[in-house]
This record gives sequence, C-alpha cells and structure tokens, in this order.
Amino acid sequence: MSDLTDPASDDARSAGASATGQPWWQRAVIYQIFTPSFQDSDGDGFGDLAGILSRVDHLADLGVGAVWLTPIYPSPLLDAGYDIADYCAVGRPFGDLDTFDRLRAALQARGIRLILDLVPNHTSDRHPWFREARAARDSPKRDWYVWADPGPGGLPPNNWLSRFGGPAWTTDPATGQAYYHAFLPEQPDLNWRNPAVRAAIHDVMRFWLRRGVDGFRVDAAAVLAEDAVLRDEPPNPDVDGDTPPPERFRRTRTDSQPVGLDYLAELRQVVEEFPDRVLLGEVDTAPDTLPDFYGADVPRLHLPLNYRLVDAPWKPDAIGRLVQDFLDALPEGAWPNWVLGSHDKPRIAGRIGTDQARIAAMLLMTLPGTPILYAGDEVGMPSVPVPPEAGRDPFERCVPGYGLSRDPFRVPLRWEAEGGFTTGEPWLPADGVPDHCTIAAQRGDPGSLLTLYRRLIALRRSRMALQTGRYRRLSSGGGTLVFARWHRADGLVVALNLTASRLRPALPGRGRIVLASGPGREGETVEDSVALGPHEGAIVETRG
Repeated sequence: MSDLTDPASDDARSAGASATGQPWWQRAVIYQIFTPSFQDSDGDGFGDLAGILSRVDHLADLGVGAVWLTPIYPSPLLDAGYDIADYCAVGRPFGDLDTFDRLRAALQARGIRLILDLVPNHTSDRHPWFREARAARDSPKRDWYVWADPGPGGLPPNNWLSRFGGPAWTTDPATGQAYYHAFLPEQPDLNWRNPAVRAAIHDVMRFWLRRGVDGFRVDAAAVLAEDAVLRDEPPNPDVDGDTPPPERFRRTRTDSQPVGLDYLAELRQVVEEFPDRVLLGEVDTAPDTLPDFYGADVPRLHLPLNYRLVDAPWKPDAIGRLVQDFLDALPEGAWPNWVLGSHDKPRIAGRIGTDQARIAAMLLMTLPGTPILYAGDEVGMPSVPVPPEAGRDPFERCVPGYGLSRDPFRVPLRWEAEGGFTTGEPWLPADGVPDHCTIAAQRGDPGSLLTLYRRLIALRRSRMALQTGRYRRLSSGGGTLVFARWHRADGLVVALNLTASRLRPALPGRGRIVLASGPGREGETVEDSVALGPHEGAIVETRG
C-alpha cells in the first residue's frame, strides 16, 4: 500500500480536496442511516426525510462528515425500499423532493455530505420499465430484463436459486417466458448486458448528482451480470443440515462475473463527471478479489465496503491478522475502509457485549482509512428480538427456521425514555430497546458510549496520525491488540484490552494518554507499558 497523504481541515463542504489532494471521503466518518428506523416525523411509524432533518444536530454533535441513506425512492416496500418503482423521485413514506433538498441543504450547512443508496441490479415489478417489458415479447424494453423460455414441463430455465428462497425464475403467464430475480419475484433483475439499461442507470445517477448528492453506495455491486448462456450453478460441497436452501449451489454463474467490473468502471466514469464525489460498493473484499474492485489502470470503486471485521472472531490475534491481510491486499494508491455494523448483520454490541462495544468504537475510529458507523451503534444498541408475526424481512418470511431475519438489526432507534421515534405504531416493534440505549440519556453522560464516540471522532479530526498516518501492528497476544499510527512527528499508540482481566501491554517508550475508553485518564504519563483495566482501551501520544 502506498503512503497516505496529508488531509486539510474538514470544516466546510465546499473545501473539497485538501491542498495536498486528500478528498473529503478519506477524512470523514461516514454514518449509515437505515432510513425507515431513524426518525419518523408524521406518526405513520416509518422513518422519513423530515425525521432525519429534525435530528441533524445529533449528526453534527457526533462529528460525522457524511451520511449514507438506505433507499428513499417510491417502492412497495417488500424489501425495505430495495424494490424501487421510480429511481428519480422520493417515495411517499419518506417525503418528497422538496424535503430532500431541505435535508441536503441542512447537512451541507453543517459540513456533512450526503450519500444515497443506488440499487442498479433490479427494480420493483411495479417499475414502468418492467411493466413495459412484460407486456409482450416484442416490447421495446423486453431486453431490459433477463428472460428465458421455461425448461421441459414448465421447469425453471436452470437451477439458479433466489437469495430469498426457491427458484430464481418466475414464469410470466402473459408471454410464457420466465424472468430472472436474484431476490424476490417482485424484484426482477435488470439486464446489464444491454447498453440501454446501463445508460438509463447512468442518467439516474446524473439526476441525483445534479441535485447535489455527494456519491452513491452501490447495492449488490458484485452481482450485476449473470452468465450469458445461463449455465447451471455447481453444487456447494459444504452443504450440511444447517445450510439454508438458497446456498445449496455455489454462485459461480450469478456472482462476480468478469464483465461486471466493466460496468463498475462505467459507474465510476459517471461519478467522475462531477467534482468531489465518491462511489462505494457492496462487494466481496476477500484479498484475492479486492484489487479488482478498486481497479488499477481502470478505476472502479473508491471504497469497496469492507465488512470483514463484522464476521471476525473478537480476539486480538484474529483481528490483527485480518487488518494486516486487508491492508496488504490493497493495490497501490487504494484507500482502506472499515465497517463494524450494518443493517444486514447482527449489532456489534450484541455480538461482543456492551463492555467490548467501547473497544470496538476505539478500533473503528483509529484504524487507517475511512470508518463507517451504523446508526444506533453509537449508543450500543443490541440486536432486538422481533416476534415472527411482527417481522418484515423477506428472509424470515421466505426462508423460515434458519435465523436469517435481519429485523433485529433494523429496529427503530430509541431517542428518549418514552421512545421518541414516532407518535404512532413503529413499523417494527421497538419496545425491546434497552433503557440505557437512548440518545437523550447518553448525551449528557461523560462516561457513556455516545460521549466516547464523540471524543474519538473529534480526536480523529484533529490528529494527522489518525486521519492519514501509517499503521503498524505492535502486538496482538495475551488479550491485547496494540498498534501504532504516525504521520511525521505526530505519533500515537492504540492499546486495546479485549478481555475482562487487568493487563499491561508493552509500549515503545514513554508517552501520555490523550484518550481512554473511560473518562479520567487523559494526561496520565506512561512509560514502556500501559495499565489497562477490564475492557479498557487507551490512545497514547508517544514521545520517543
């Protein structure tokens, strides 16, 4: 990986790249909002843009530099808005374009960028494109989707399986052909081999870029193309009794087709038409595939989203190796990023416990690269059980019995003791959110997780070593992870205790604690080692 360069201040949205060329998305903390669950403004129990607008001060106080919103478009909402019926509008539950413009302006006034989810793999079956495509075999938009004749006796055209269970093909009675859908039957896949489809999505991007958005997170970015001749998937050799039915085959014909990289390069070209924008993507960041998604001679994604820490064993050596492997796999000039929470994965506080959630915060905000924080993790929200009868996730409805529901990770935020999310009935039951996970309770508590996140983000914004400095793992044994970050004369050592024991990891010389996971240790002098209590972390300014 190449040496990183110096950032300038992150004070003004209009500042763009720093004098040394450091773009804003390398300096900012990105905050992901699952739009239906952040804040409702009209009492319908569903989060919306006006609700986010009412909470912009929270985002500014937290110190984040960008907000990424899950889909806000018109949708039947069969898959939390990822089934889009119109790409160039705001859906009624979320608000309207005027509210969108007001939100963007309010964020901009506070120095916060705005990133939208782009869902180019599929549309809703209610989208005008699909309605026209299914009208007749000779429809002008027929080839905008993936169609095939059924097999003998009405069998599906091949053995491809939907991620939400069952065959990935649905026969349309009107024309006698089947259409492909990687997800729900109500989410037909677009045919990305058709240049007209790609041009239409490019125009969608330009619509929002002209409206002032600062970039996109590309949903399902690795699955835009399928095998051109629709060959069967091979069996999955790792299938056992616990394997969900959708995973019975290896997705070698429907995932990561080489031509998909060309399509990502085209998306990047559209983004490059507008100054100072960013392209994120949901892809496989395994070391052998990671360089392709960044691109070398042909740029693709600025930030292939790195979810590898989400599934990592919470042990110092495992984390240390994973971080180093990811950094070693980066192509020259590529910028790392780190994700610990997601609307598709169990909450970090539920995975590792509330005590270690403080260590996770310190890790996320001090690793080299761009941190991405999932809304609610700043107050330690756990995964909240949702009764099956109240569930909304297609995984739970279509593939029951395997614990695949993502609803527990999507429960609405609890702003106040009384709730504060909505005056009506929330779209997912939120009464299971613990009392200590309210923003109001933690905002004024100097020992709260929210306060720790605010302190960490403020430190990151003020220290070159954390924004752009180099990284070296110093140790990852005996229950602690210790690493150095430095830029020129600005040097810091991060020491994290991942156990419930008192430990004293070694340090490279003398130093002064500038931030600890709990209050009261700032300014403490340490020499050659630092005492860490159970579940404690410290950031030490080194003095040589």
